[in-house]
Amino acid sequence: MSLVSGPGRAPNTLSDQKLCIEKHVEYIKKLDSRKDELEYWLTEHLRLNGVYWGLTALHLLGHPDGLPREDAINFVLSCQRDNGGFGAAPGHDAHILYTVSAVQILVTLDAVDELEKRGLGGKRKVGSFIAGLQDKETGSFMGDEWGELDTRFLYGAFNALSLLNLLDLVDVDKAVSYVQQCENLDGGYGVSPGAESHAGQVFTCVGALAIAGRLDLIDKDRLGGWLSERQVDNGGLNGRPEKLEDACYSWWVGASLAMIDKLHWVDGSKLAASLLRCQDPEAGGFADRPGHAVDVFHTHFALAGLSLLKYEGVGEIDPVYCLPRSITKKVLST
Repeated sequence: MSLVSGPGRAPNTLSDQKLCIEKHVEYIKKLDSRKDELEYWLTEHLRLNGVYWGLTALHLLGHPDGLPREDAINFVLSCQRDNGGFGAAPGHDAHILYTVSAVQILVTLDAVDELEKRGLGGKRKVGSFIAGLQDKETGSFMGDEWGELDTRFLYGAFNALSLLNLLDLVDVDKAVSYVQQCENLDGGYGVSPGAESHAGQVFTCVGALAIAGRLDLIDKDRLGGWLSERQVDNGGLNGRPEKLEDACYSWWVGASLAMIDKLHWVDGSKLAASLLRCQDPEAGGFADRPGHAVDVFHTHFALAGLSLLKYEGVGEIDPVYCLPRSITKKVLST
């Protein structure tokens, strides 16, 4: 077990709880069998994202074959629209967030070639959909045809296009300039220029700069200070000052710190202990906070946070792409 701990801090002993790997694997594998529950249909707008979260979590837990490969590929392809993008579920409108999840799933399953065989126009059609969402004036990206701008969409575009080796389809320099405009005096980044710093948006901006090879533009000490202040007394991390901790911020904050080589600025032992308290040791899964209902979103990001901390039993994750490191090494080296 390798945990990060900040300078000058005494080591903290983890709670007696252990990571319930098999419970979490079974929880994820059974999610698609609950179609008689209202919750399943109320979350249809997250279906494709959910496959990505579950699949990645299974890889981190050492069960890469936990979901049927062909079923997963078929579902992804069923979500593609004529414009090349992907919707949350069959029949849903295309959106960049679901398109990113589709690409991540296909990359993880070594199935990008299925876009050429059975997809609507191959991977360049997917790339064209994403590239068409860039605002030519600002360099930012819309989520879909309706025009909402958000740094999440910019990062998503960089993520998916680089995995498809199609980043040259967009104006990277103009997008980088837009990210710089989103930086605030506290070192953090917001959803748009002038917006409040938020840990989730910090991740998207730092991740985009990492993919563009421009981490040199970040004031790492100032940003690292703001991010490390997100750790609260119980060891968890929040997204903004004066907010409660949430298990998912172990990723948004932790990955951002990892990308700027400041992860040791938080107490890793206390963070890991706080995450373990969020798991359901009987039914599996992680919640946002101890005692709350579990869900696949928080299960994925809690495990991703534990991976950043090199917690025993959790595979290595790539802090830039939120994919297993073994996958990105293979894809990005070709």
